[in-house]
Formats: sequence, C-alpha cells, structure tokens
Amino acid sequence: MPKQSAGILLYRWNNKALEVLLVHPGGPFWAKKDIGVWSIPKGEIEPDENPLYAAIRETEEETGLEVQGEFTPLKSQKQKSGKVIHAWSVKGDFDISKIESNSFEMEWPPKSSKKALFPEIDKASWFDLIDAKLKIVRGQMPFILELEKLINQ
Repeated sequence: MPKQSAGILLYRWNNKALEVLLVHPGGPFWAKKDIGVWSIPKGEIEPDENPLYAAIRETEEETGLEVQGEFTPLKSQKQKSGKVIHAWSVKGDFDISKIESNSFEMEWPPKSSKKALFPEIDKASWFDLIDAKLKIVRGQMPFILELEKLINQ
C-alpha cells in the first residue's frame, strides 16, 4: 500500500480575491527554493487514523493553528512518488505571524556527525490563486483547481 498523507487547504477572501494558505518546507535543502516547492499543510496518516483527523492534526502540528469549520473533501491526488494525499478545504482567516511549526532533527552539515534542529515549515503565506499555482508543488495543483471550481459554482 502506498504512503498516505492528509492535509488542509485553507482559504479566505481578501478584497474579493480568493487566497489560499501555503507553507514552505523547512531545512537547508529547501532554503533557497521557492517556485514549485510550497505545499498545503499536511503529513502522514497514522495506522488506523481517520484521514480528516490526520489532516487537522498535521495542520495544527505544522502551523500551530486550530483549524475548525466546514471541511469540504477534495479529490485525493497520487504523487509521482506513489504517495496519495487526501485533502479538505476549509475557510479560515489566520494571522501568519502567529504560525509556529514543529521541528525535525537531521545531520547537518552532511557527513559531519552533527545533529541540527530545523522547523518542519519555515514560513507560511497567503497567496492569490495566480501566485499559488506558481508556488505549489505540481502534484498538489489539482487541490487549488478543484477549490477554484467549487468556489465559482
């Protein structure tokens, strides 16, 4: 069975423009990368865990945001790696200056035997749909397109 992740596509209206919240991965590998690396807040589903609960838990762990509201399921997306991402959209307007991420430990610099802590996400931002489509990982683009379609119905 392929790995399974779950996440939340948060959206808001800002001066009649639809915006989505995306997060940038933390750590030295991603530090200078921007276009095509942002993501919805997401993470792996634990064994026997409800995917929606996993999406809420992972979003809270990565951002510190307590996400509530009417969750709309989006079509799951299989990534190039084979991983399947399950996602839900929900309306919410959060102050990104208050976002706090959990962290992970890795050897850095490589082959140094030294361990360093890095935030799982190093920043979050609200993007209009044009910018979001440039910033997001290609395999997650369908989530934005589906949200756009749902909102414009």
